[in-house]
Amino acid sequence: MSTQSTPAEVSMETIVALCKRRGFIFQSSEIYGGLNGFFDYGPLGSEMKKNIRDCWWNDMVRRRDDIVGIESSIIMHPKVWAASGHIAGFTDPLVDCKVSKQRYRADQLFFSPVVVDGKTVGYVSALESENTAAELQAAAETLKRKKAIQGELASVQPKDLTEAQPDEIPLIPSPATGEPGSLTPPRAFNMMFETYVGALRDASAVAYLRPETAQGMFVDFKNVVDTGRVKLPFGIAQVGKSFRNEITPRNFIFRSREFEQMEMEYFIHEDADWAQCHKDWIEWCRQWLISIGLPDSHLSLYDHPKAKLSFYSKGTTDIMFKYPFGVQELWGIAARGNYDLTQHAEASGKPQEIFDEATKKKFVPHVIEPAVGTDRIFLAVLCAAYAEEQVTDEKGNTETRTVLRLSPRIAPVKVAVLPLLKNKEALVGRAQELYKKIKRKYTAFYDESGAIGRRYRRQDEIGTPWCVTIDFDTIEKDGTFTLRDRDTMQQTRITEAELFALLEEKVY
Repeated sequence: MSTQSTPAEVSMETIVALCKRRGFIFQSSEIYGGLNGFFDYGPLGSEMKKNIRDCWWNDMVRRRDDIVGIESSIIMHPKVWAASGHIAGFTDPLVDCKVSKQRYRADQLFFSPVVVDGKTVGYVSALESENTAAELQAAAETLKRKKAIQGELASVQPKDLTEAQPDEIPLIPSPATGEPGSLTPPRAFNMMFETYVGALRDASAVAYLRPETAQGMFVDFKNVVDTGRVKLPFGIAQVGKSFRNEITPRNFIFRSREFEQMEMEYFIHEDADWAQCHKDWIEWCRQWLISIGLPDSHLSLYDHPKAKLSFYSKGTTDIMFKYPFGVQELWGIAARGNYDLTQHAEASGKPQEIFDEATKKKFVPHVIEPAVGTDRIFLAVLCAAYAEEQVTDEKGNTETRTVLRLSPRIAPVKVAVLPLLKNKEALVGRAQELYKKIKRKYTAFYDESGAIGRRYRRQDEIGTPWCVTIDFDTIEKDGTFTLRDRDTMQQTRITEAELFALLEEKVY
């Protein structure tokens, strides 16, 4: 059997369709029309997301001696968010279209003056995408043609709407209507979800769903120090849900209103070489992404310019991933100084210091923060793993094989157990016996329906690394069975002991 890979890049439409068809992800509340920015993970999706989470936790916490884990509550005292600056400053710039009632993030809405022979003859706009500049240029050419203006059209100069001057706002067309005059000036929009704690519904009962998991680790810092027997440098890790009332959720699960974060705060001495520590964690995170199947060719680094850093930040680097909709942030690694602990110490009146045995002095540690969204990793893994191949069998018949080349570490199903025939009791019995043994430790799938080739294809499409076929040689000869590799489609004879040794090596 031969294969020929399709070189075409995967589209988001293809990934979304696969997720729905195979039970990875569904639109939340779909039978009621859905709710924008919220998603449900189906049987395969929940397994794969758990695997990503477990891999991160095992590698970040259990297999290291310098990091411990916690699980803080989603709703915390509102003073936490006042001290951290979220109540005053956790905002996105919001723009309304007064005609269509559409809302946009101003920093995701781009515009450009249309300049002909040095004179501005109008404005064009486009929403942020990997083709924003090209879309603006095409719109500028269309505007010039419609107005029958002669002369040389200058290249567009894309800027987002936060950079627009007040007198330019009325001249910039709305993406919804294509006409100028309906966009409002940008205004601050706080993204935290409000709720109430207790029976009263007044200002005294206002609380918030957390917009990040990091603050839980900062407010529990002293508790961990006093109970965890930790010594600098050490980290506190957490996995949990966060909530942000995004103005424009988009790109499937990349930017949603309910999402899961995997964050770690790594505390270091105030005199430590923070730049080297920051660099070490960038590389650790990059290598971890590669270990779960992301290709190095799709990863890049983006260092935030000093001019755009928060006043307390020493440096932030994002690990970027090449998604179908463009290169976007996947994992942020920030050097935050001692800002967070200092803020909570001042607001609560409780010192957040640690005692240095060497100098016999107390000080507030500095922190390196690697923070990543589980959902963004999930999407990146799917996009990187998806492939379509032209497969030719021994008879010369050609068909398209859809395959997810997922790392065995995160594949939702590790092994599919397939009796060659479903009407042979001896085959079915041996297959069921092996299936039950595998399920004690690994996620397995039992399938006896349809031709064996069709069953292989179903497993390829959901990313199952190995299929085990129980055939007549299994029950009549040496007890071995056929192991089929997902990526190469090669088949070999293997014993039960060898199968479990393979799983132990590859699924860790």
